[in-house]
Amino acid sequence: MGNYFRSFRVVLIISLIFYGKEMVFSQIKYSENALTGQGNLNLIGENYKLQPKVLEAFKQMSLQAKKDGILIQIVSAYRSFDRQLSIWNRKYASYVSEGLTPQRAIEKIIEYSTIPGTSRHHWGTDIDIIDGAVIKPKELLIEENYNENGSFSKLKKWMDINSERFGFYLVYNNDKDRKGFKYEPWHYSYQSISKPMLKQFLILDWNDIIKENSLKGNKYITDQIIAKYTLENILDINKNLK
Repeated sequence: MGNYFRSFRVVLIISLIFYGKEMVFSQIKYSENALTGQGNLNLIGENYKLQPKVLEAFKQMSLQAKKDGILIQIVSAYRSFDRQLSIWNRKYASYVSEGLTPQRAIEKIIEYSTIPGTSRHHWGTDIDIIDGAVIKPKELLIEENYNENGSFSKLKKWMDINSERFGFYLVYNNDKDRKGFKYEPWHYSYQSISKPMLKQFLILDWNDIIKENSLKGNKYITDQIIAKYTLENILDINKNLK
């Protein structure tokens, strides 16, 4: 991983040129720990934690949705580094035990799950949601539940029309040209905070995160994998969030 930092800087420059963006920072400067799920972030809430402004916006959106017969329910919000690490390690061990090579196990994990320290859920700005007003299917966060005849189709239609006026944008949309994480019709981000946090996150050196001793398969996460992951999984998202 000795060349990682240099490679990442190159990827960052390329990505900024590719997306035609200037580095515009939030008036709030977030620490590395805050951006990577390791503390120093102001969070509130009971069952699920969010930044105060995000939680307030969510409550306003929920009140409006309730009037239309939809009970927006959060099933995942803030997620710590340690929580993401446990998800990663569990999936890695499972895939390898099934006979997958370490490289293929990593590819499978990052279809839906992030490398610990790089998750948007570390920021207290992102939520995974379902409709609590309907009978819950056996599996919650799968695409078919949000399709035309799915259990959460009414929720999805309502969000398509209303979510952005409350500041929430779908992150991994169904754009056929988008790469990286697969379509997630349940995952929304509070734009006015997550957008500047992404810009601050992009200048971090992930060397220590990748070298985390308890991150299973870390020695197989090469500079090439990180470069591709940055451009596709982190940056190839809803254009309104970049």
